[in-house]
Amino acid sequence: MPQLPEQRLPVELFLDLDRGGPVPLYYQVASRLERAIRDQTLPAGARLENEVALAARLGLSRPTIRRAIQDLVDQGLLVRRRGIGTQVVHGKVTRNVELTSLFEDLERSGQKPETSVLSIEQVVADEHVAEGLGVERGSPVLHISRLRSADGVPLAILDNVLPEAFVDLDRADLERHGLYQLLRARGVTMRVAKQRIGARAATTKEAGLLDLPRSAPVLTMSRTAFDNSGVAVEFGQHCYRPDRYSFEVTLVDR
Repeated sequence: MPQLPEQRLPVELFLDLDRGGPVPLYYQVASRLERAIRDQTLPAGARLENEVALAARLGLSRPTIRRAIQDLVDQGLLVRRRGIGTQVVHGKVTRNVELTSLFEDLERSGQKPETSVLSIEQVVADEHVAEGLGVERGSPVLHISRLRSADGVPLAILDNVLPEAFVDLDRADLERHGLYQLLRARGVTMRVAKQRIGARAATTKEAGLLDLPRSAPVLTMSRTAFDNSGVAVEFGQHCYRPDRYSFEVTLVDR
C-alpha cells in the first residue's frame, strides 16, 4: 500500500487559540484537529506532519502538540504507526452482535478489509478443538490464523479451526475473501452461533501484529457457528484492538 505524503494543516485553523486563557492549549489544539477530522479537512488515511514541524509552525511546545495528538489517539481518531507516523483513521468499527463476519462488517461500514494469512495448516483436533467443533479428538481439521486490517491499519487477529470438509481451503482465496463468503460459496448456510466476548492483555506477538504497546488490552471473542442442520462449521478465537473496534447489542424487554 503506497505511503501517503504528510498533510500540512492550514495555520488558519489555529488562529483563534487563546494562549493566555484558562483552557489548556493542548485541549484547544486537539479540538481543532478533531474538527478537521470530522469535516474531512483531514480525510481518512491522511498523515499528519510530524510533531516538531507542527509545533514550530504554531509557535507551541512539542509536549503540547504531543498531548493533543495523544488525546485523539485515545479517542480512536488517530493512530500512530511505526515507520509511518500519525494517521487519521475511520471511526471505530461497531459490530452488531449477529451472525456476520468481520470482513462483511468492514465492507458495510465503507472500509477496505485486507487480510494477511499468518498460517494455514491441516492438523488433528485436540481436546479443546474437538469440543468446540463437536468432532472426535484426533480428527483432521484446518487451522487458519489471519491478520485483518482496515484501510491499512491492523484491527484483529482471527484464529479459526474448520472441520475436515474444508481442509482444502486455499490461502489465496482467504486473502481475497472473507471466510464466511467462502463457506457460503460452498453451499453452507450459517444459521446460529454460540459466542462469548471478553477482554485480556495482549501477548507479545499479538501486540506486535496489532501495533499495540506490550500487554495492552484487547477485546476477545470466541465463536462456534452452526449450519442449518446443526453441524458446527467453524470454531473461532479472535482478538481485536479496542481503540478501533466495539460490539453493539440491542436489548429488548420481554
